[in-house]
Amino acid sequence: MAKRGVEEVVVVALEEKGGAMAVVVEEKEQKEENENEKEEEEAHPYAFHVSGPRNVAKPNWRDLINSSWKDTNYKRSVIACFIQAVYLLELDRQENRTVETALAPKWWMTFKYKLTQTLTDERDGSIFGAVLEWDQSAALADFVLIRPSGAPKAVLVLRGTLLKGPTIRRDIEDDLRFLAWESLKGSVRFKGALEALRTVAERYGSSNVCIAGHSLGAGFALQVGKALAKEGIFVDAHLFNPPSISIAMSLRNIGEKAGFAWKRLKSMLPSSSEPQADCDEEIKDNSLKSWLGNIYGDKASMGLKQWVPHLYVNNSDYILKRACSGGALILIKTDGKSSQ
Repeated sequence: MAKRGVEEVVVVALEEKGGAMAVVVEEKEQKEENENEKEEEEAHPYAFHVSGPRNVAKPNWRDLINSSWKDTNYKRSVIACFIQAVYLLELDRQENRTVETALAPKWWMTFKYKLTQTLTDERDGSIFGAVLEWDQSAALADFVLIRPSGAPKAVLVLRGTLLKGPTIRRDIEDDLRFLAWESLKGSVRFKGALEALRTVAERYGSSNVCIAGHSLGAGFALQVGKALAKEGIFVDAHLFNPPSISIAMSLRNIGEKAGFAWKRLKSMLPSSSEPQADCDEEIKDNSLKSWLGNIYGDKASMGLKQWVPHLYVNNSDYILKRACSGGALILIKTDGKSSQ
């Protein structure tokens, strides 16, 4: 009845006022339609207010006195939100969401950051990373006059695998590359991430920049951060269940049969023509000591050993299990602890 009434109003308006009133009615209808679409998007399971953290406050004037970023749990949670945002950037692209309906922005805007660069895989056009920078204008609007102590000026964030049609092939290619050789240097994503991190490090200083990733993205973050560390550029790194950790945990739980199957699978994969990673031995357990041994190697320089990334491990987050479930993974619920 309501829709029919609107149509009748349009007809009367056209007759009495030459169509002027019809424009007003059509604009009202469009506004109502946009509001309905907005309400529908806000109910999306990946909307920030639906699945975002409940105990992580956005920056406010109190941070000028005692910055929340000094709390390691707060920092981990916010960076996890940034990683979630990159997953959603790609999903927004795949689902053709507009600026008004996009899900990703809330995951960084809430914490007064802005998107300054997206990293795109030239092979399939997918978004695999992003550079987020402190948004001083947005902060001033909430009376945050300066950047809180501990908050990075820029963050390079890298997503993991998405088992969705447009991205599955390239994501799996890089997964297999790492599984076989523990090296991602032959991937176009490695080059793009390295260039982006070097650029922001030169612009803001390495102490004001950090890199973060989950699963496959953590693998890239690890190797890109390591590459810069060899050059004497040390950036803060936050790794959520990197592939080496996930593989090691799975193998330990499954047992010797899995180890045999893994060796057989590796022998079936084609040989790599690219340079191998500095660390060739498989991780035997998920202890930090063994993991760091794979990062640095026995002959690592003292300069490289000065770079110690933050590692977050979730026992239930195996590779190709949850992070590759076809949708984004809410990382802020991880029960892993930070290790240095």
